Amino acid sequence: MMSIKTIITHPGGAHKDDFLACSLMASVHGVPIARRDPTEQELDDACVCVIDVGGRHEPENNNFDHHQFPRDHKPTCALSLVLQHLGIYEDAQMFCDWLEPAEWFDCRGPQKTAEWLGIGRDVVGKLNSPIDMTMLRRFAQSAPNGELKPGDHVYELMRFIGGDLLEYLHSVRSKLDSISVHVERWQLTSNGDSFDVLFLPRKDSTLDDVSGSLGRYIMVNELHKEISAIVYPDSRGEGFGLARFNDHPRIDFTRVEAAEDVHFAHNSGFLCKTSATEQDRLREILTHAWQ
Repeated sequence: MMSIKTIITHPGGAHKDDFLACSLMASVHGVPIARRDPTEQELDDACVCVIDVGGRHEPENNNFDHHQFPRDHKPTCALSLVLQHLGIYEDAQMFCDWLEPAEWFDCRGPQKTAEWLGIGRDVVGKLNSPIDMTMLRRFAQSAPNGELKPGDHVYELMRFIGGDLLEYLHSVRSKLDSISVHVERWQLTSNGDSFDVLFLPRKDSTLDDVSGSLGRYIMVNELHKEISAIVYPDSRGEGFGLARFNDHPRIDFTRVEAAEDVHFAHNSGFLCKTSATEQDRLREILTHAWQ
């Protein structure tokens, strides 16, 4: 990856897209962030990364502005362009549910975003967080002509945010790739009904603590209408966790809470933990939980 000597973004008010785009690039390159308009010379210099300003989208020159796109262009913000440049945009679309609303909000504004989401305009404001407000305000306060450098409190927090996002996307992709290799699909029968379950065997440490990723795997592969439950290695023990998927109404794990090898069943019935490791026993627990 080309060496970057500085990041430039616009002065004035800060928004989520330029903040997160700068956070990603700060995490990758560790260089200062200047809040000012770029010069033509800087726009032509590939060693200067220009974000959300400058009127150019030239990833080969590290220019990532979207304001010159036509009005009817698919909602695409500076963050979208940086994610594309880093080769993780498609994964971010799949695994970051907040990304598309952020693109809409930046490109279409709160009213159009609320209409697209099918909610009232007032709901958008109710979702604001004081964390967001403080970080954006502090980031904006480095203007005019200010510069954030490594070691500054705001800069280091931005670097944490960018690094955590990159790590999250890498981790989810790695787990999904492992799941796709090892996952098994069971079709079980109970009380004359058949239902499908995804089972993930205990293979290696990359498949520990994957209940959430298994749900992602189901959604990405469009299996959400077919799968009733999941079985996955218990990250706190040698056994397995069993959970109904999408709160399936026919599965209630309180029906098996008295079993000697079931050491926990949530009182709402959506989950249980068992010391059992034999697949036949796991299938038996599932069939007894079906009602």
